[in-house]
Amino acid sequence: MNNDRNSFTGSIGFVLAAAGSAVGLGNIWRFPYLAARDGGGLFLVIYLVLALTFGFALLTTEVSIGRKTKQSPLTAYGVLNKKWKPLGILACVIPMMIMPYYCVIGGWVVKYFLAFLTGSGAQTAEDGYFTGFITDTSTPIGMTIVFLFLTMVVVLGGVDKGIEKFSKIIMPILVVLILFIAVFALTINHTDTEGITRSGLEGLKILFVPDMESVTVTTFFSTLMDAMGQLFYSLSVAMGIMIAYGSYMKDDTNLSKAIGQIEIFDTGIAFLAGVMIIPAVYVFMGREGMQASGPGLMFISLPKVFAEMGVIGNVIGCLFFAMVLFAATTSAVSILEAIVSSFMDQFKLDRKRATLLEGFIALVLGIIVCLGYNRFYFEITLPNGAVAQILDIFDYVSNNLLMPIVAIGTCILVGWVLKPEAMIAEITKNGEKFTRKGLYIVMVRFIAPILLLILLLKAVGVI
Repeated sequence: MNNDRNSFTGSIGFVLAAAGSAVGLGNIWRFPYLAARDGGGLFLVIYLVLALTFGFALLTTEVSIGRKTKQSPLTAYGVLNKKWKPLGILACVIPMMIMPYYCVIGGWVVKYFLAFLTGSGAQTAEDGYFTGFITDTSTPIGMTIVFLFLTMVVVLGGVDKGIEKFSKIIMPILVVLILFIAVFALTINHTDTEGITRSGLEGLKILFVPDMESVTVTTFFSTLMDAMGQLFYSLSVAMGIMIAYGSYMKDDTNLSKAIGQIEIFDTGIAFLAGVMIIPAVYVFMGREGMQASGPGLMFISLPKVFAEMGVIGNVIGCLFFAMVLFAATTSAVSILEAIVSSFMDQFKLDRKRATLLEGFIALVLGIIVCLGYNRFYFEITLPNGAVAQILDIFDYVSNNLLMPIVAIGTCILVGWVLKPEAMIAEITKNGEKFTRKGLYIVMVRFIAPILLLILLLKAVGVI
C-alpha cells in the first residue's frame, strides 16, 4: 500500500468518518419525504429491518474487503480475484460520476447558508429564487468551486490529520444541530389564514404512526422498494467509499462492532431528519407540503417554512443550512477519498497529485452540470419515466444503474466465488464473535442479490 495512505487512529475515527459519509443529503431531503409518503411508521419499521439485514450485509462486505486487501476500490477486487478487476473499475467510476454533481448541490447549500448567515434568508423564500439562482451562468459555478475547495482541503490533510480530525469535530456539531432543530420543530404551533391551528407534535404522528388503512400488496411492495433504495444509497455502499475507509482500518479494530455503530448512527440521523423536517413542514404547509422531496423540499419548501417563522426563522434557517453543509461536506470528503485512494494505488501518485487531478476532473464536469441549467439545457425521459437533464442523468446512471450492478457483482464474488467464509475470517481474525454470521451468509449469497436485482429492474422500468 502507498505510504501516503495511513490509517485511522482508532475505531472512533473510523466510525465517525464512515458515519459522516453515510449521513448526507439523501438522509436529509429524501428520507422524510419517503417516510411521510409511504405510511409513516410502516416505512420506518421496514427501513429498520432492512438496515439490520440488507444494509448490514453490504456494509460488512465492503469494509471487510477494504481491510483484507488494504487497497482502494479500483484495485481491491483485482487483489481478491484477478478476473474481477473490471468490477473495481466500475466501483471507481461511480464516485467519479457522483463527485461533480454532488459538489454542484453542495454549492447550492453554500449559497443558501450564506444568504441566511447575512440575514437575507427571507429572499430565498420568494417565488422563482431557486430557479433564478441555478439558471444563472456564473454564481452556481462559483459556489461549486467553494464547496469543492473545502472538500479538497480536508482530503489533502490525509486520513488521520484530515478526514478523521475533520469528522471528530464536525460530526458532534452536526448531531447537536439536528437535535436542536428537531426539538424546536416539535415545539412550534401555527394558525393559518383559514383559522386552522397545527402543532409540531401533530406532524410527528405523520412520521411515526403507521397508516395501515391504505396498505395493500402493491403499496407494501412500493414501500419496501423505497426503503431499500433509500438505505442502499444512504449507507454509501457500492460506490467504493467503504472499501477505501476499510483499507484504513487497523487490524486490531473490532470490525463487527464498528459496523453496528455505523448502522445506529446512520439510522438515528435519518430518523432525526424526519423529526426535524416533517413537523415543521406540516405546521406551516399542511399535508400538501409533504409532497416535495429533494431540491424542491430543501431549497423551495423549507425556506418558505423558515420565512413563516418570522424573525427567528432566519436563525433557524442559518443553523439548518449550516447542518446541511456539514453533512454534505462529510459525504463529499468520502466520495473524493474513494477516488484519490484509487489513483494513489493504481497510478502510484502521492496524495497531493491524486487530489488535484480528481479536483480538476470534478471541476470540469461540475461546470458542465451547472451549465446544464442554462447553456447546455435539454430534457430527456429516463427509462424510469423521470424527465431529466445533465445532473439527473449523472445521478441516474451512477445511483440507479451502476451502484446496483457493482453491489450484485460484489455479492456474487464474495458469496459464490470466494465464499462468505473469506470475509468472516477477516471479521473474526482477532477472536471477536460474529453474532450475525448465519444472517450474513444468507444475505450475501441469496437475499441481497435478489433484492438488488429487483431494485435494478425497477430503475430501468422493467417492473
